[in-house]
Amino acid sequence: MMAFDFLRYSLTGAAVSFAVMAGAAQASDLPSKKGAPPVPVVPSVVWIDAAFNAKVMTDYNFRGISQTDRKPAVQGGVELQFYDNLFYAGVYASNVDLATKPPAEVDFYGGIRPKFGPVTFDFGVWQYYYPNEKQFIDTFGVYWTPKNTDYTEVYGKVSYNYEDKLTVGANVFYAWDWLGTGAQGTYASVTAKYALPFLEGLSVSGEFGHYWLGTTNLAIWSTVPATDLPDYNYWNAGVSYTWKNLTADLRYHDTDLSKKECFLLTADPRGVNNGTASSKWCNPTVVATLSFDITASSLGVFSAK
Repeated sequence: MMAFDFLRYSLTGAAVSFAVMAGAAQASDLPSKKGAPPVPVVPSVVWIDAAFNAKVMTDYNFRGISQTDRKPAVQGGVELQFYDNLFYAGVYASNVDLATKPPAEVDFYGGIRPKFGPVTFDFGVWQYYYPNEKQFIDTFGVYWTPKNTDYTEVYGKVSYNYEDKLTVGANVFYAWDWLGTGAQGTYASVTAKYALPFLEGLSVSGEFGHYWLGTTNLAIWSTVPATDLPDYNYWNAGVSYTWKNLTADLRYHDTDLSKKECFLLTADPRGVNNGTASSKWCNPTVVATLSFDITASSLGVFSAK
């Protein structure tokens, strides 16, 4: 813990050094006398905090694929943060419209975010939970989805912030049972965000990622053979404006998946019912999002000690 204290509060140490030098300059006006050593300033620590988030968006797009059949979504979550956000755990929820018809997606996650100056790491685990879902079976008795599409990811992230203007990052996520299909899934991406200088709170950002997906487990579907799922590229780019606790974001999302490949990944019921075996859930789209973020410490609920 002491190592994190030193790294986390290096700026505080610089401020202390400045204060000591200022004190020495004032002392030079007095008769020469050996003074007492300066009293060290102990950096304050927020031992526990809570971050709250709420969003409304025109479409819930996750890695290039609509999770709400191109319809709006309402999301919200709470994250508990410990020791100046070094450790964290949270829950997040959203409405969805998927082939297995769960009423919502509920995510549970936790991890650690060590910070070394402008570099921040993030390592954790994320559980995707879809309550009360039903296996999608057509009128001919063909099983199009697993009974249970819950799955778990582990992840690692790193980001570098340059003078609070430019932030670049890299991320890797791994699932050993992607959407309950038995296929492995690895998603890796690079991100960048730049704060525009002419208006405070305005920024542009983007992401480029690649999804490596494996082969489904034959045991999942009794009437569907094991299938090699298609890998694909995903990218987004957009502009956002933050004012106090509100952020408005307008973002373009796209993939290189064909409509047939998209259907293979989503089992879009529309592609089953109309006999086309295709889906538009992976097509290019523009999503508008309005989000609200606040922490308990900003309200004075938790104070630094």
